[in-house]
Amino acid sequence: MSRAAGVRDVARRCVTVPAFVALVPLALALLLVTVALAPLSLLAGRRGRAWQPQRLALYAVVYLLADLTGVGAALVVRLRCLGGGAARRERLVTLNYRLLARLLGFLVGCSRRIFALSVEVDPPLPRPGARPPDGMVVLARHAGPGDSILLVHGLLCGAGLRPQVVLKEFLRWDPCMDLVLSCLPHCFVPRHADTDGRTPDAIGALAAGLRPGDALVLFPEGGNFTERRRSRSIRWLVRTGQLRRAARARRQHHVLPPRTAGPLAALSGARDAGAAVVFVAHTGLDHIDSPSRLWSSIPLRRPVRATWWSVPGRAIPTGPEAREPWLTGQWARVDAWIGRQGSESAPPRTAPPRTAPS
Repeated sequence: MSRAAGVRDVARRCVTVPAFVALVPLALALLLVTVALAPLSLLAGRRGRAWQPQRLALYAVVYLLADLTGVGAALVVRLRCLGGGAARRERLVTLNYRLLARLLGFLVGCSRRIFALSVEVDPPLPRPGARPPDGMVVLARHAGPGDSILLVHGLLCGAGLRPQVVLKEFLRWDPCMDLVLSCLPHCFVPRHADTDGRTPDAIGALAAGLRPGDALVLFPEGGNFTERRRSRSIRWLVRTGQLRRAARARRQHHVLPPRTAGPLAALSGARDAGAAVVFVAHTGLDHIDSPSRLWSSIPLRRPVRATWWSVPGRAIPTGPEAREPWLTGQWARVDAWIGRQGSESAPPRTAPPRTAPS
């Protein structure tokens, strides 16, 4: 890390940590106000929606307190691992993964109680074993609030993997995420990454360095799926002369056309490292694409359903000319699975056989 980057990190944290501290009493006051006004909602006949503001305010308090607790714990971990050497570096990484697992487990547990969240994964995640699985690149759909938290929680707490996340640089304004992830292998993507050739190189380097038990997590769509973003992406493909990709995107109604630079770099690194590629599709949160729909969806009335399949590293095509159509073909499979889920009352479907990570 350069000295200038270090100064920027310190300056940003001097803003974000006090800001989160200041938000705690505001969130507590909001929670008290919503609880005090709950009887009025009941008298007005809004029984079904009476507890929506209370649930949201309570989760805001929980999230802020968990975030600030994580900041304090991350600072303690850094103090415990002061000094140089590979052993201290490895201990720093191990302790931060342990801290991240506890924070995500707490937040997901609170979401289950506050929002009635439930998650169904078919096939089930492989349980952690004595021998860690080979490294893998995880390419996941991005749709709905909190889906990235559920994915990383599942990999870390459910499958016992060590996630290395590629995420937007804007998220560094969350102080806990900033402090914890800065001690782990990661890649923050700048706002204008499309014109920044360094980001694919950084992603490719992460993939090439994957070890057993590591999982590099990318969201190829670059943002949460919404109909507006889908339409805008198709118009951009037409405007830039990518007519074949635009036609394919029109046929896929549940996903955004994947951005190719980062995923292709990850696939190249994965093949070099002998890592598998895992594709993840999910549905259940995708309809929550605005504050009004978030309000009307609480508590959650349907489970989050997810599926995944694995492709061994040796099956990744060689050369970018072959990898791009292969990637878009896998993404079409993600879209088809989401489409098969049907309405809220449709029973879960049996997916085709998959190769599970070993």
